[in-house]
Amino acid sequence: MSENDQPWWKGATIYQIYPRSFADSNGDGVGDLQGIIDRLDHVASLNVDAIWLSPFFTSPMKDFGYDVADYCGVDPLFGTIDDFDRLVAVAHARGLKLIIDQVYSHTSDAHDWFRQSRESKIEPKADWYVWADPKPDGSPPNNWQAVFGGPSWEWDGRRQQYYMHNFLASQPDLNVRNKEVQDALLDAARFWLERGVDGFRLDAINFAIHDADLTDNPPSGLDMSRVTRPFDMQHHIHNMSQPEIPDFLERVRNLLDEYEGSFSVAEVVGPDPVPEMKAFTEGGRRLHSAYNFDFLYARTLTPARVRRSLEQWSGEAGEGWPSWAFSNHDAPRAVSRWASADFRKQAADLLILLLLSLRGNAFIYQGEELGLPQGHVAFEHLQDPEAIANWPRTLGRDGARTPMPWERHSAQAGFSESDPWLPVDRAQQALAVNSQKDAASTLNLTRALVKFRQTSPALRVGDIEFLEAPREILAFHRKHGGDQILCVFNLTEEDVQLPAALKPTGPVFATEAGLSEDAYSVSDTLGPWSGFWART
Repeated sequence: MSENDQPWWKGATIYQIYPRSFADSNGDGVGDLQGIIDRLDHVASLNVDAIWLSPFFTSPMKDFGYDVADYCGVDPLFGTIDDFDRLVAVAHARGLKLIIDQVYSHTSDAHDWFRQSRESKIEPKADWYVWADPKPDGSPPNNWQAVFGGPSWEWDGRRQQYYMHNFLASQPDLNVRNKEVQDALLDAARFWLERGVDGFRLDAINFAIHDADLTDNPPSGLDMSRVTRPFDMQHHIHNMSQPEIPDFLERVRNLLDEYEGSFSVAEVVGPDPVPEMKAFTEGGRRLHSAYNFDFLYARTLTPARVRRSLEQWSGEAGEGWPSWAFSNHDAPRAVSRWASADFRKQAADLLILLLLSLRGNAFIYQGEELGLPQGHVAFEHLQDPEAIANWPRTLGRDGARTPMPWERHSAQAGFSESDPWLPVDRAQQALAVNSQKDAASTLNLTRALVKFRQTSPALRVGDIEFLEAPREILAFHRKHGGDQILCVFNLTEEDVQLPAALKPTGPVFATEAGLSEDAYSVSDTLGPWSGFWART
């Protein structure tokens, strides 16, 4: 298949918007849909293919929208369904596709489905959630632990049973084994497809189905001195990652195939996600792509780590298509995890170059194009229940969710006219959009790199071939037809000698070069956190 015959999503660059923190149009301190519309010119200027929009659905917001109370409703905090329809129209007018989150593993306990399910064991929706009787001593049905701490079971006095929750107690798990539940979820998906969305990101989809026998999970061998929560002390082979999940995903794909050009990407969580990622995207019958936390939770970035992750996707017949992210709303920002403060600018530039070099789709999280570090949020301002529960052992998620800085000198960084739901970090505000007008800014580098990738079949859909290099250097070729790009990166904070075999012979596009081809002559050394693309 030629590059021109590829679907739009293959090799796409997708920009993640976390609505609460992107732009506030009505001055209540919380970002909203109209705020996104007002700032779409910025997104379009990045030359990306699509937007991934995190949840905006009706919700009590105990997990900030990932606890859905109405799959087909827009929470008033974010606006109205008419606002959403305008967002779709305006995005499409700017050439941007729009994909939205779908949360299929659980709902809020405020969802009408759960209210009906808990009424009695004979209600029509009695089996729509995971219910179980207590053990003879009254304790929970098994030893499963929740992600946010404590047992995965909550006692319900009305049903006189426990219900399961992999996350907060206010997020009861759906019984996705039940075909009626699957039908209801697909009906909700169709509702949004009919409104013009271009696809879905399926949140934590490997949590969607549980072991029907409720078998205890075995211990992981870790102890509390090495982890922050009991969840990490188990191998989660029974409360998630069940073999029936791909069958449900085939139903999801059948629906998506009714809508030309639609796209789906799975979020896969766990210590060994690649087999599930491949199973979820296998053979063109399931989802289009999947991404995991290989990089999102990694404390260091090395050539060996990158190579290990990428080489798990060989491109063999029937294999799905990977997606990659270095930062998102759940993970501390990459430049803070991987680079010291003295090298943040160089690292931010290099990481954009690297992300856009990888074989697969590239997800850029809002603010990544500015080089934002992790935001500082004092304990008294924390909102994230996980961060509060595990303080100070974990950075939590709030620091990745601080308001987008639009203006360097306004009181709230141009995000809102009032105090925002999370405080503005002044170190981030110094990197505001309106302060990055210089050609060498991270923002303008991102624009240029994404545009370059769009014109290069090798970078967008080509094969990847890793090259021999010193331990500190990552080097590979991307190839498609007659297009070949040499990609070389120094992932350290020291100068590194560049082997003669890796010196480019053609036009160069480098992070140290004012961003245009032919503008940079590669020397015998690569500076700290620097790299280049070169046509060969």
